Amino acid sequence: MARTTVQSGRFTARVEGDFVVFVIGMRFNKLWKVHRWFPVFTAMPRMIKELMTHPEKGYMGGRMMVGGRTITMVQHWRSFDQLEAFARNPDETHFPAWRAFNSRIGSNGDVGVYHETYRVAAGAYECIYANMPVMGLAAASEHIAVGRGAERARERITA
Repeated sequence: MARTTVQSGRFTARVEGDFVVFVIGMRFNKLWKVHRWFPVFTAMPRMIKELMTHPEKGYMGGRMMVGGRTITMVQHWRSFDQLEAFARNPDETHFPAWRAFNSRIGSNGDVGVYHETYRVAAGAYECIYANMPVMGLAAASEHIAVGRGAERARERITA
C-alpha cells in the first residue's frame, strides 16, 4: 500500500514492547552559507538509507518535516541501546558526519542541530489516525483498526 493512500476509518498503532522516539533536526541559521549547511543537510538521507537496508540496527521508521528554517525528523527505534550503538560506531554513517560537523561548524552559529530522545514503555503511548495515510508510529510498527474497547485515548493507553 502506498504511504499516500488514505485509509478511511479510525486506526491506531500497536508496538510490541518498549521503544524509543528520537527527534532530530537542523536549522539553517545563515541561509546564505550554503557551503556550511549543505553537508549537514545531505548527511541524514545517507544515514536513513543505511538504516533502512539494515533493520537489525533497530531503526523502525521516521518522518521528516520542514517548518521555516528548521528540518525535523521524528524517528522510532526499537531501543535506546541500538540508537546509541548506531550513533557511536565509527564504521556507521552518523559518527563521521558528527565529527565533520564539529570540526567544520562547531559553535560558529551557521547551522544548528538538535535532538531529543524519549524512552516509551510498552503500552505507555496512544495514537489515532482518522482518514489518514499510514504514517507516524503506525508506519513504523503495526497499523490496526480501532476496535471495541479502544475508542477513547484512555482505552488505547494501557500503561
